Amino acid sequence: MTQRRHHHVVAAVIEVDGRVLCMQRGVTRYSYTSHLWEFPGGKVELGETPQQALHRELMEEMELDVEVHELLATVTHDYPDFTITLEAYRCTAATREFVMREHAASRWLAWDELDSLPWCAADERLVALFPHRP
Repeated sequence: MTQRRHHHVVAAVIEVDGRVLCMQRGVTRYSYTSHLWEFPGGKVELGETPQQALHRELMEEMELDVEVHELLATVTHDYPDFTITLEAYRCTAATREFVMREHAASRWLAWDELDSLPWCAADERLVALFPHRP
């Protein structure tokens, strides 16, 4: 029996002026994540802290410098081909400006608008944990 792949992933819940940054994935190799929405972030590499990984991923994918604050929530989700443990951190940025290198679209939404998007399954579980955060 082969061992199921497991990924440790971090997500940035970035709020600027009362709006939260949401990113839409483009086409991925999995139909169940293609074109769906997520909080920006990525995989934690060996030797990195989750905070270091989050800072690195946002600089690489978006040229967005953030300050990483407290852990908001952790969820584990089994996708058909792999499992992820997703840690969401509250982050702040000095600007809403960034370069979109990896995603198809972006939106800045109010907390009570987050559930209006079709999210990747793990991110959807995060949204359910803080639907109307002040």
